[in-house]
Amino acid sequence: MIGRVFAWECAAGMVPRGGEQAAAVLVLALVAGCAAVGGGLTKDSPAAVKESAVAERAKARWQALINRNYQEAYGFFSPASRSTTPLPAFQAKIGPIEYRSVNIDKVECIVEVCTVKLTLTYDYPPAKAKSVVTLLDENWIIDQGQAWFVFRG
Repeated sequence: MIGRVFAWECAAGMVPRGGEQAAAVLVLALVAGCAAVGGGLTKDSPAAVKESAVAERAKARWQALINRNYQEAYGFFSPASRSTTPLPAFQAKIGPIEYRSVNIDKVECIVEVCTVKLTLTYDYPPAKAKSVVTLLDENWIIDQGQAWFVFRG
């Protein structure tokens, strides 16, 4: 039951395969680096580029949550999510949860919408639940040259 309560969260990553792996990784790293500073990522970017950028941002967002840096995690929210969910409301909703680890399992992007699948491990002290492992799905969007988390709080 506890795992289902937080099923609105998810993240995932894909690794290039095949003979051109090293070249693909280099290109993806360069393009993702540009996207990370707010430029270049669009709905028309190659799917692998979008998926790599989203996987990196999802991992960074979860690392902020693991570190209990809610303001940093909130910075990954889409502009629309920030307009409907103030930081204090976000903090109140997730404050009791102690996130332990995350594994980005898969990212899929279609045009400007990406789905991130992840495996999350957390403790939920109010229910005395420890090391709960939950599979989650998150939605991310590509907007204004960047990938943004869509909060469905």
